[in-house]
Amino acid sequence: MAKKQLGVIFGSRTCEHEVSIISGVQLARAADREKYDVWPIYIAKDGRWYTGEKLLDIHTYTPFDPYAKGLTRVTLDLTAGSGALISYEQEKGLFAKGVVPVTVTKLDCVIPVMHGLHGEDGTLQGLLELANIPYSSTGVAGSAIGMDKIMMKQVFRGMGYPILPDVFALRSEWRAAPEAVIARVEQALPYPVFGKPACLGSSIGVSRANDREGLREALDLAFTYDRRVLIEKGLEHPIEVNCSVLGFDSEVRTSVTEMPTTSGGELLDFADKYLTGGGSKGMASLKRIMPAPVGDEMIHRIESLSAQIFRALDCKGVVRIDYMLTKNDELYITEINTIPGSMAFYLWQESGVSYPQLIDKLVEYAEKAFAEKNENNYAYTSDILNGVVLGGKKGGKL
Repeated sequence: MAKKQLGVIFGSRTCEHEVSIISGVQLARAADREKYDVWPIYIAKDGRWYTGEKLLDIHTYTPFDPYAKGLTRVTLDLTAGSGALISYEQEKGLFAKGVVPVTVTKLDCVIPVMHGLHGEDGTLQGLLELANIPYSSTGVAGSAIGMDKIMMKQVFRGMGYPILPDVFALRSEWRAAPEAVIARVEQALPYPVFGKPACLGSSIGVSRANDREGLREALDLAFTYDRRVLIEKGLEHPIEVNCSVLGFDSEVRTSVTEMPTTSGGELLDFADKYLTGGGSKGMASLKRIMPAPVGDEMIHRIESLSAQIFRALDCKGVVRIDYMLTKNDELYITEINTIPGSMAFYLWQESGVSYPQLIDKLVEYAEKAFAEKNENNYAYTSDILNGVVLGGKKGGKL
């Protein structure tokens, strides 16, 4: 049986660029080479796309040299069903006229390993939908909602899921009338509060405020990363617990529930997540207790709620849902990560699924979703164009 041509896309224009590189290289190196020809596809910080085996060496990115031997700059053919990665090469010969397109490979499936904007937020998913290529992550709508913390909380609130009280503010409001924004926050929420950029992950730009001055600093920081900021009620000494979900459509399963541990502070920050032990393993480097020591009843509640959220956002592939738990057993959803750090493989290993097996499931669900999509009828025919004249349809308002 011929190997599947598997594209692994990572990088892109995001504050989480380096985190995505670690996750992407991890996955590409873990894929079963007996089943797949793996094509690492790196989107550089300037938006250019590259492929080549050299991308599997983490040292290629420190610093990244786009002209290094073994790298090929590519683009994706957006013709529906093509799947072609195309490079442009100088034509050779006596009658050469310039550059010509060359097909590097034709992708059978894509696993997006993107964190943050321009990849995890529905933008890359929309591109792959247009190109009609099977891909493993949650679709456009679920990805967009999952990325935007403000929209996510509005959706979860409407569904009756447990979330913390919050307000949000715009950068334009903050610049025009900072005292009014602070007053609005203080009227709605008691201290402590957390300021969070709406569309960022990895705890970048997130900080705790215990008073007005702290809130001013938190908002100043958050607004450097996003024009919209979520301000959320803080909890005293909460426990963070996370659960991953894997599946598509009616097939949904949950992983072991973990309790990450911090380096001493109450906020699980970027350093805790990615710099522990040198950071070479991404989220897999984080210290954690598995299963979380919160009792069987709470574990069941977390797993059940995680599966509900997965279905509600019509998720696909693997996600991770993060929670806060108080000493009184009050459970609150923090966020959903539709493409989790390190693809949450460490949670699935603890659940009896190896990383190569997890990748196989991602490909399987991508192909199932693709087959389901192609069952839809996109060819409704009408006579609406008959009789259309320049300036509009006679007798109509076109």
